[in-house]
Amino acid sequence: MIKKILFGFSFLIALYSNSYSADEYFLTLRNDKVNLRQGPSFEYPIKLFYKKKYLPVLVQDKSDNFRKIRDHENNNGWIHVSQLSKKKAAITLEENILVFSNPTLYSKPLVVLAKGKLCRVLKCKSEWCKIKVDKFVGWIKKENLWGRL
Repeated sequence: MIKKILFGFSFLIALYSNSYSADEYFLTLRNDKVNLRQGPSFEYPIKLFYKKKYLPVLVQDKSDNFRKIRDHENNNGWIHVSQLSKKKAAITLEENILVFSNPTLYSKPLVVLAKGKLCRVLKCKSEWCKIKVDKFVGWIKKENLWGRL
C-alpha cells in the first residue's frame, strides 16, 4: 500500500514538474552581458555570463535587489534587478517550428525556426503568439515556446 502511495506521489510530481507556481513569473535580460551569481549579492562569485539581450528567465525567489532565476536549460542563480526587463520574449522548444502569416495552421508558412531560437513576443491570443524573429513577423503556437507569453 505504501509503495502504491509513493509511486502515485512521485508520478504527480513528475507530471507537474514543468508547471510554475503562482509566485513565479517570467522576465527577460536587459543587456547583452548579464552575470548569474551563486547568491543574492555582489559578494558571491559569478556562475556564468549571459550574452543575449531579451533572453527569458523564470523568476523563482527574491532577496533585496536580487532575483533567483532559472533559464530554459535549468541553470539557476541570482541576478540583480537592474539587469532584468519586463519585455516579452520566448525561446523555441523544438526543431523545425513553423511561423505562419496568421494564427491558423492553414495560413502561409513564413519561416522555419530551429530549437532554441530567441523570439520577441508582440502579443498572444488563446493558443497563438505573434512574434518577431530576425526580419520575420508571424504567428507561432504557444506550446512551442518557453518564456513570457
